Amino acid sequence: MRIAIAGGHGAIALHIERQLSAASHEAIAIIRNPEHASDVLAAGGIPVIIDLEKVDARTLATDLTGVDAVVFAAGAGPGSSAERKLTVDRDGALLLADAADLAGIRRYVLISAMGADGFDPDSDDVFQIYLRAKAEADAGVRERDLEWTIIRPGGLTNEPGTGEVELAESTGRGTITREDVASLVVASLLDGIAIRAQFEAIEGSTPIPEALAAVRY
Repeated sequence: MRIAIAGGHGAIALHIERQLSAASHEAIAIIRNPEHASDVLAAGGIPVIIDLEKVDARTLATDLTGVDAVVFAAGAGPGSSAERKLTVDRDGALLLADAADLAGIRRYVLISAMGADGFDPDSDDVFQIYLRAKAEADAGVRERDLEWTIIRPGGLTNEPGTGEVELAESTGRGTITREDVASLVVASLLDGIAIRAQFEAIEGSTPIPEALAAVRY
């Protein structure tokens, strides 16, 4: 498969690129900063310089020619403004969905956030705006005629992946390694499972392929 990853220099995205490369698939890493290209190459990805805040859907669709599936792993990141939570975490996800649709790409995996739907609509707190951005991105992707999977991980850690998780519509609070989130993305893509499923994900005791095959939400 040829898979494009928005936010291709993020920690989860680099794990995805390593796993896809190890399985002899192509990982196209969409990055904004050319200085990040060397890290992408080291992870086995193919860097493509595109600024999601400055490109339109039709142009991005052209850039996605020949791609089989897309992954949204981008985010404005810690310390960013409330405005960029909306322009990157929400608008970037919807832009990728529109571009995928125009390019005839059906498969879309979105990395969201646990508890996104619980945001306070009256708050101007940056974290609440972040949750709102994620919730609105998820809702927008669900409305599109795509084969989507929406993963809402718990607190992210940099520990080595265990390969075992708990997935549910609502898991309760917990943590999960970035490597295991990447493994969820890769397994859902390569095995063609968890299509039109949205779920929270934390560390657990069920092997990832088995857990993904069981989600029905």
